Amino acid sequence: MWYASQRTTTEQGYYINNHNVQRQTSTKSKSHSSGEDDIDGSEKEDVVDDMCDQIQEVSTLRTPTMELSGHMGVVVAADWMAEGSQVITASWDRSAILFDAETGEQIITLTGHDQELTDVRAHPTQRLAVTSSKDTTFRLFDMRDPNLLVNVFQGHSQPVTSAVFAGSENVVSGSDDRTVKVWDLKNMRSPIATIRTDSSVNRLAVSGSHNCIAIPHDNRHIRLYDIHGNRIGRLPRSNRQGHSKMVTSVCWSETENTVCNLFSCGFDRQVLGWTINFQSKE
Repeated sequence: MWYASQRTTTEQGYYINNHNVQRQTSTKSKSHSSGEDDIDGSEKEDVVDDMCDQIQEVSTLRTPTMELSGHMGVVVAADWMAEGSQVITASWDRSAILFDAETGEQIITLTGHDQELTDVRAHPTQRLAVTSSKDTTFRLFDMRDPNLLVNVFQGHSQPVTSAVFAGSENVVSGSDDRTVKVWDLKNMRSPIATIRTDSSVNRLAVSGSHNCIAIPHDNRHIRLYDIHGNRIGRLPRSNRQGHSKMVTSVCWSETENTVCNLFSCGFDRQVLGWTINFQSKE
């Protein structure tokens, strides 16, 4: 195991500490710097025993409890609906399907995209779902209405790799056009913030407790922004501290007092855990 930590003060008045935990034969980490906004690690000579103790063995699940059938193409994403009794899935067959998680039955099929879907996300509290697609659009499906209201959003010039809800009022979309856009659900004619980057954006995630957007890139970077589009920082990108190949997806944990609250995975076959601590500057 190795551990890296650095405290950085941001322009937005937050202190950010990050810890990267990963199985290694060495107990030391090497400091690395590749840019002014990096959140880099400092050298540590000892293994962090308390973090090791919190990593528990997970039993292997050998057989599924249920199989959800209905798609005619590759299934690329699934998410729980707010009430916890339904699951929504997305596929390369250009559709999303809402399933009953208790019976496995199909409830409704969501269609309309012209090309393969890349992701699907459910609203945290409402019967809303957002699908993203290679057709450069993302769609908001309102299942609260018996007629199933659908809104199509065309804010990107290349495939939309993900669109996620940020709290109850916003949607954040990312694209191969190297931009991330923040939208207000009450008025989604144009984005309220646009983040321009230097690399294609993959499956991003938004922290519910801090509204922090974690953006994984093709160029191995993971960048952090607030919901207003202000840059917070960038995680390490050296082979010893970060990913050595494309970062495909990130996910926040909202559980308090955990070893890691941000996870990332990539083409380097690694899943890395990070601890991002936000403290208001006094």
